[in-house]
Amino acid sequence: MTPISIRPIELQDNPFMEALIKSVFDELDLPKTGTAYEDVSLKTMFENYNRENTVYFILEKEGKIIGGAGIAALEDDSNSVCELQKMYFLPEARSLGFGKQLMQLCLEKAKNFGFESCYLETLPEMKDAQKLYIKSGFEYLDKPLGLTGHTSCPIWMLKKL
Repeated sequence: MTPISIRPIELQDNPFMEALIKSVFDELDLPKTGTAYEDVSLKTMFENYNRENTVYFILEKEGKIIGGAGIAALEDDSNSVCELQKMYFLPEARSLGFGKQLMQLCLEKAKNFGFESCYLETLPEMKDAQKLYIKSGFEYLDKPLGLTGHTSCPIWMLKKL
């Protein structure tokens, strides 16, 4: 079996992560408006996660990026809540435990950064992801937190760290 590595995002990863995330939206026929698909930050992910109390991890196999996930402070909130962001995987990386592994790594970092809770938003179509979130201790919320701009994501979840 080919080894798969997890590493922090690098500048040269920007176009590959943008393409990967958009390909998942295309593959699953997810809404593009009001979601991560249209985030301008997709073009500059390294720069966005190369700041204090943020991190983004890349999942890589044989030099090919096959997934990623990150943590950053939730916009327009107290400094106590972070957001699990842009957790997407190509089909070849799904259902192998990498989502859980990357998410746990992100949550550990979030706790080390001093965050007290982790927020996320997702889509109804992302049923497997929701199962993972629930198993990991996330609970559904009645309304969104912060100003993510993801108006088409009607599922909001929070986990105490």
